[in-house]
Amino acid sequence: MVMKLIERLLGFERRILTESQRAVVLYKGRFMGIYGPGEHRLPNRANRLVVELHDLARSAFVSAYDKALFRGRPELADEHLLEVRTGADEVALILRDGQFYGIQKPDARMVVWRDCGPWHVDHLDVSESLVVPKGTARHVLAAGKSAPVSTFEVAQGQCGLLFIEGAYVETLSPGTHLYWDVGRKVRASIIDLRRQALDVAGQEILTKDRVSIRINLMAEYTVTDPVKAATSVSDFTAALYRTLQLAFRKVLGAQTLDQILATKAAVDAEVLEKVRHDMAEIGLKVGEIAIKDVILPGEMREILNQVVAAEKQAEANVIRRREETNATRSLLNTAKVMAENPVMLRLKELEALEGIAGKVKSLTIHNGTQGLMNDLVSLTE
Repeated sequence: MVMKLIERLLGFERRILTESQRAVVLYKGRFMGIYGPGEHRLPNRANRLVVELHDLARSAFVSAYDKALFRGRPELADEHLLEVRTGADEVALILRDGQFYGIQKPDARMVVWRDCGPWHVDHLDVSESLVVPKGTARHVLAAGKSAPVSTFEVAQGQCGLLFIEGAYVETLSPGTHLYWDVGRKVRASIIDLRRQALDVAGQEILTKDRVSIRINLMAEYTVTDPVKAATSVSDFTAALYRTLQLAFRKVLGAQTLDQILATKAAVDAEVLEKVRHDMAEIGLKVGEIAIKDVILPGEMREILNQVVAAEKQAEANVIRRREETNATRSLLNTAKVMAENPVMLRLKELEALEGIAGKVKSLTIHNGTQGLMNDLVSLTE
């Protein structure tokens, strides 16, 4: 206690730093040094000592004396601090003890404590290519959203079209692709190369006989030239939709309702050829085109239902008359046979009598038993 008082009277003070602390010390406005762990005896006459404490838990060096230290005492700064600078066309990948620490963008500066290392800095030139090298990709992916990169995932059956500053550069194959997103705008359009189906639903069309109908269409297509499909039109799917819409409006508008209903499943060959030709010019191959549904207004459906019901009733009447005619013809033939053969007529009478006898409990014969036997003998003769 006495020593501290004596030192204070003599213009000194003691500071103790731990292993995780560093101190930037200035006396009379000038840098004395950067001190590490231990007990330090520092001059402090007239309170002109400035001690700036830093915790190494925070590896970045943030200080009001940063630039002054590098400018006035570069050897002292270089002994304790690592300065990372990047040019206008480069990025820096910073590793700390072999692990990813951060990525520094172009025209940037960062200072870290050397004692927080060991540090490794890779400077990467992005003036020629924005492709992230494969050896660097895993470190970049570890950075997550904080990394200044654009990541594009291309699945099987797809391709990616890379655009830099709006200009097409290359076609990306399936896989993960990383590009530096520094200074220049990077964009990729993912194109599905598999066969796809497009539905054109609820198209209002006025037929030749002035009946308003709605139709639903379906078309299958495949992208054969992804570059042409992505660059010749703003949206190739919308272009196909409009082409189908206009083509069918033109063709079906020139037909009557009966013609449309009669050929609903068939698509005009001229329409099909025109759609395929127009789409081939923008890199699409159109396959099957079909009319899925023809939807009529409520009143028209009722009328058509009545027409169909009348047609079916007429068909039923024709069939009924045909069967009646056949039955009458059969009776006539039977009558002719009986007229020519009295025995057959008598057998029919007995069959009728047998049928009646089977349905009644008792039978009264007015001709008498003798008369019935005589009739049977006569029939046998």
